[in-house]
Amino acid sequence: MPSAKAVHYMSWGAVGIFFNYYIYRKFKQWWARHMYILSAALDAGIAFMGVFLFFALQSLDINGPEWWGLENSDHCPLANCPMAPGIKVKGCPVL
Repeated sequence: MPSAKAVHYMSWGAVGIFFNYYIYRKFKQWWARHMYILSAALDAGIAFMGVFLFFALQSLDINGPEWWGLENSDHCPLANCPMAPGIKVKGCPVL
């Protein structure tokens, strides 16, 4: 489970309680046959979305919204500073 905010833990808990309490009690044969596949599909979906979001957003230098994982202010403030020696930009160190 990825590190995230409380809304992600709530949905994780709701899916877990629904499938492991209600479905297990009412449809035990279905649960025994399909829960391993469902669990693998949910895990693969998280991995696929991580790769997809990297190529769709981060490789194009697009930061996600504030609620998506880390905040936008988490990035290094010096990342946009020039690296050539002698160039002066306000707020950046001179090399």
